[in-house]
Amino acid sequence: MESKAKLFGHPIHQMLIVFPLGLLATGVVFDLIYLGTSHPTMAIVAFWMITAGIVGGFVAAPFGWFDWFAIPSNTRAKALGLQHGLGNVVVLLLFIVSWLLRRPLPEEPGTWAFMLSFAGAGLVLVTGWLGGELVDRLGVGVDKGAHLDAPSSLSKRPAS
Repeated sequence: MESKAKLFGHPIHQMLIVFPLGLLATGVVFDLIYLGTSHPTMAIVAFWMITAGIVGGFVAAPFGWFDWFAIPSNTRAKALGLQHGLGNVVVLLLFIVSWLLRRPLPEEPGTWAFMLSFAGAGLVLVTGWLGGELVDRLGVGVDKGAHLDAPSSLSKRPAS
C-alpha cells in the first residue's frame, strides 16, 4: 500500500518520525546522565530535548494519521496502525506530563518526571516495533511494485 502523503516520492511520516524518536530518546539519555552525575546542565538539556521531541511528534503525527485512513478496513494493517497511533499518543502524553512537571525547575526534575519519561521511552519501543511491522512486514507506505532494481522516486517512473 503506497503512502498517501509523500515528499519527493517518499512517505512524509516515515521521514519525520526519526526526529521525535531521536530527540525523546536523547532526553532520556540526558536524564540518565543527570541521575548519574547530578549535574543540572544535563537536566536542562533533557528538558529541551523533550521539548523538541514533543514538537516533532506533533509534526509527524498528522501524516501518519492521513496514511492510516488509506489502509483498507478489516485488515491486520488497519488494526496495527491503530495500535501504533494510539500508543504514540500515549507516548506523547507521558512526555508532555513529564515536561510540564519539569517546567518550574528544569534543572531539578522530580521523580515523577523521570518515571514518565522512562515509561514513554519503554512504550515507544513497542510502538516503534509496530511501525516497523507496518512498513517492513505489511508493506504499508511502500510503493506498489517496489523491488531491488526499481527506478529512483525522483524519476517519476512507477516502481514496477
